Amino acid sequence: MSARLKYGNTNSYFVRGTSGGLLIDTDYAGTLSAFYKALKNNNISIADITYILATHYHPDHIGLISELTNFGIKLLLLDTQYDYVHFADDIFKREKHLHYKPIDEKNAVIITCKESRGFLAKMGIAGEIIPTASHSKDSISVILDNGECMVGDLEPMEYLDAYEENAALQRDWELVMSYNPKVILYAHANEKRL
Repeated sequence: MSARLKYGNTNSYFVRGTSGGLLIDTDYAGTLSAFYKALKNNNISIADITYILATHYHPDHIGLISELTNFGIKLLLLDTQYDYVHFADDIFKREKHLHYKPIDEKNAVIITCKESRGFLAKMGIAGEIIPTASHSKDSISVILDNGECMVGDLEPMEYLDAYEENAALQRDWELVMSYNPKVILYAHANEKRL
């Protein structure tokens, strides 16, 4: 089971494996002290986090990555995300009071979605990472074999009929649902049990 870490506007999730831990998303820059409180409230320590993975590189999902990698946590990066790592840099430059340091992707561990099941298995996590690029070209979702599915900012499936051009969103949900998830965990909405 994953732990939801809510310490700002974005839900982050921590998945504890038998040989490592995966943090999925962070909140905005400047939320580190609130992040520490969320860890403590969930009996998680920084040392429990082996890798950090962003569902996509918008500012409200990656604000703490540089700070956390300074503690020895490794950045897990999908090859399809590499060109988007610095998407938020200009946004954070305008907010100098946050002291945001751009992500150094040179030390990231880069994998493909096809390699993700084997990679996660080495941490003792049963699941895989899939592309769900209807929100942004770098968006991914994490599907765990226990039925949990972290979809980041993927538009809820209930909204499909609200979009005239929804073919990409439809394909993403068809892929997600092909794994028979039991619960959808969103970054900005309440979980949905299926």
